[in-house]
Amino acid sequence: MFTTHFKMTTQPFLENTPAQHILKDERITEGLARLHYLASHGTLALLTGCTGVGKSSLIKLLLSSLSGNRFQPAYVYLTHVGGNGLLKLIVSALGEAPRHSKDRLFLQILEKTQQTESTTLLVLDEAHLIGPQSLTDLRLLLSSLAEDRPPLKMVLSGQESLRDQLKRSCHAALVHRISVRYHIPPMSFEQTAAYIDHHMRAAGAGPKIFEPEAKALIHDYAGGLPRQVNNIAIACLINAAAANVQTISQALVNQTMAEFQLP
Repeated sequence: MFTTHFKMTTQPFLENTPAQHILKDERITEGLARLHYLASHGTLALLTGCTGVGKSSLIKLLLSSLSGNRFQPAYVYLTHVGGNGLLKLIVSALGEAPRHSKDRLFLQILEKTQQTESTTLLVLDEAHLIGPQSLTDLRLLLSSLAEDRPPLKMVLSGQESLRDQLKRSCHAALVHRISVRYHIPPMSFEQTAAYIDHHMRAAGAGPKIFEPEAKALIHDYAGGLPRQVNNIAIACLINAAAANVQTISQALVNQTMAEFQLP
């Protein structure tokens, strides 16, 4: 195991990084500030970015930072369901047993959010998979909850195609309710290097295991996407341990990538 080879105390570059270990680079800090504005003053946020860019990390930081006395978070990610499926998932995320008809599901969500003293923050992940009718249902939910202090706030988080979906005229009323928009860009080279160093330190290893040229090459291969950086870095660590070397060079990255083809 490469963790033993490099004398690490834990595995680096995990897919599900705990919130306290997520690196808050400029991209994440800016996005988190906008989502905190939503929590305080807005109603609907649109969070977009290509797959693996860090949307889930940003959402995890948001949910971990919310006051338990002021907010009741609800997270839904199986958004591709049709018909009344999304409303049922929302009801389940609110801790209720879903009713059957759509009108009863609407009433159930309204009653649940209005009866609690805290504000419900509903995060809909993979929102680019939500169908047109379900987007309309979400808009109607928000319209029904129009108050000075709405008891329900939403975050629509999805891939870049979500923005194209929302450009359709049928979703104009929903778009007009968006108070916060943020598109997460890929990491710059400097951010990628800092990201690799951060995860190596968190694992109990030194940042010098990856040579500067190797970090630059990983950034280029990964396109600055954290998830791809994770995959490549782990593959390099495995190969380095197998070859019994203590540093990851540019040559080792190239050798690894010859075997590890990105889609």
